[in-house]
Amino acid sequence: MFENQRFGYLGFVLVVFVNRSSMYCLYLKGLCLFLMAIKGNSADGRTRSSVQIFIVIGLCCFFYILGAWQRSGFGKGDSIALAITKSNADCDVASNLNFETHHGGETESIDEVDSSPKVFEPCKAQYTDYTPCQDQKRAMTFPRENMNYRERHCPPDEEKLHCLIPAPNGYVTPFPWPKSRDYVPYANAPYKALTVEKAIQNWIQYEGNVFRFPGGGTQFPQGADKYIDQLASVIPIDNGKVRTALDTGCGVASLGAYLWSRKVIAMSFAPRDSHEAQVQFALERGVPAVIGVLGTIRMPYPSRAFDMAHCSRCLIPWGANAGIYLKEVDRVLRPGGYWVLSGPPINWRTNYKAWQRPKEELQEEQRSIEEVAKLLCWEKTYEKGEIAIWQKSANPESCQERQENSRANICESSDADNVWYKKMDGCITPYPDEVSGGELKPFPQRLYATPPRISSGSVPGVSVDSYEEDNNRWKKHVNAYKKVNKLVDTGRYRNIMDMNAGLGSFAAAIESPKLWTMNVVPTIAERSTLGVIYERGLIGIYHDWCEAFSTYPRTYDLIHANGLFSLYKGKCDFEDILLEIDRILRPEGAAIFRDNVDVLIKVQKLVSGMRWDAKMVDHEDGPLFPEKVLFAVKKYWVVGGSNSTSSSQ
Repeated sequence: MFENQRFGYLGFVLVVFVNRSSMYCLYLKGLCLFLMAIKGNSADGRTRSSVQIFIVIGLCCFFYILGAWQRSGFGKGDSIALAITKSNADCDVASNLNFETHHGGETESIDEVDSSPKVFEPCKAQYTDYTPCQDQKRAMTFPRENMNYRERHCPPDEEKLHCLIPAPNGYVTPFPWPKSRDYVPYANAPYKALTVEKAIQNWIQYEGNVFRFPGGGTQFPQGADKYIDQLASVIPIDNGKVRTALDTGCGVASLGAYLWSRKVIAMSFAPRDSHEAQVQFALERGVPAVIGVLGTIRMPYPSRAFDMAHCSRCLIPWGANAGIYLKEVDRVLRPGGYWVLSGPPINWRTNYKAWQRPKEELQEEQRSIEEVAKLLCWEKTYEKGEIAIWQKSANPESCQERQENSRANICESSDADNVWYKKMDGCITPYPDEVSGGELKPFPQRLYATPPRISSGSVPGVSVDSYEEDNNRWKKHVNAYKKVNKLVDTGRYRNIMDMNAGLGSFAAAIESPKLWTMNVVPTIAERSTLGVIYERGLIGIYHDWCEAFSTYPRTYDLIHANGLFSLYKGKCDFEDILLEIDRILRPEGAAIFRDNVDVLIKVQKLVSGMRWDAKMVDHEDGPLFPEKVLFAVKKYWVVGGSNSTSSSQ
């Protein structure tokens, strides 16, 4: 009796010890068999018991060291472990995880994780194009001064919707790029106001069941290509030196659409419904865009981000408030970068009657712009017709002397990238010590060249070596993704988002003319790395995922999140983050979540109640790694269909 109790106790201790990490479980069976064997001989006396105890303790120590060695990544047992776990359905990709489009109704049923998940019902049809932080009714309760009412105003927790935003009836997957540049299915954004309001300006035309975008704009009715040719006669657009552009008041983003063929990627923004659905149309076309406005708070971009900034009759009062908006553009414009202004007040002497504005008012507006530009050390390099181009000085010494002589208000250098809900205060962003205008390589070389912010040590904890290691790691991760979702680089996914972008290495690994990536750096991230992302020739934005993103529903084809849920654990509810992902992901769009297994189990259970198909797979280096990958596909369903029910929300 004593012997049985003693060996039972030893077995229990050993099992607890071994199970402290899943990497030891492969050796558990052998140890248990050993214990059973020595237990059968326990009647030989107490003398052998002491020997057996020492043997067990020795084996525990041996396997602990072996397990730690395996965990370090240098072990050779991964192939054995992988072979063993292939029989485990939870670690394999399910055969019914279909990434193709259907448009015919429901896909196969979702696999249950464990207990019945919470089921999320559809929202009412009125929320089809719901943008929580730019909701029109809420916006009208805020002051109109300085466009405050058009800025982000998010609902409090008690007003958040906990239902699924439906797609409009007849919704289809957008046309692949480059056809999507010129054609958008009418059912996806059924709004005709722009076809009437901008008919003579060649913005958009309605033809049968599609919208056609001829490439025109208010200031370029002959087409964006000819307009860009005119800019390219002054700005080095075609040689890779100008890679990132900011288009303020973008309309339907035709400038960004046509810059793409010149290998220039534009971050376009416009207010919510200033003209109906303009940003929605831009994203349906496959052009980067967000809902945004120059108002009272800083733009959600880092300092020195853009090679070029552009305003084509964007109706922004550039000379007002001591040039506060020009100073904000200066903050995000790289030394040596260009600012383009076309439309009022340029060439006001000729056009004041057509613009129906007093010429004295236009004259004063241009005088104010010229005065602020001089203070910012911008040199006007071109003015012809209604287009004027300034270049920001790449020489910080001469600019510093000019600003000191004028007693300009200079910002604290440490605040240049601190922008989330931070008020514009009208100060001038100083030139950094470590960055000048000539250090960046032309694109695409700059994609993998060491960014100046890293080589100068400006990003704490990131060295040149760790930057290169990050690039290599994400090349490996992306190759593994493509083995599971073979559509990643086929053109099926045009609009891609990385919700926790880090150094931008995921976007760099999938970079292709067929797609673009919105690199989101969470405001609570350990490091502010968005400046590095822009120095690589990529684009992105700061955001807090406890709030809704500044975009319309159904505007991204593929969403990637690495460690996002671990980052926000205890900060806000996973449910709210996942409902926001569901809102901005297209029907039959895909998601890839990389995180610790305990976190992904919770995520998988939630999405199983959200009309998603999801399956977890092992880390590409083997099942012994606690980090796993959850692949998911959002099902196709539309408002009012047989697969949709009404909601009380």
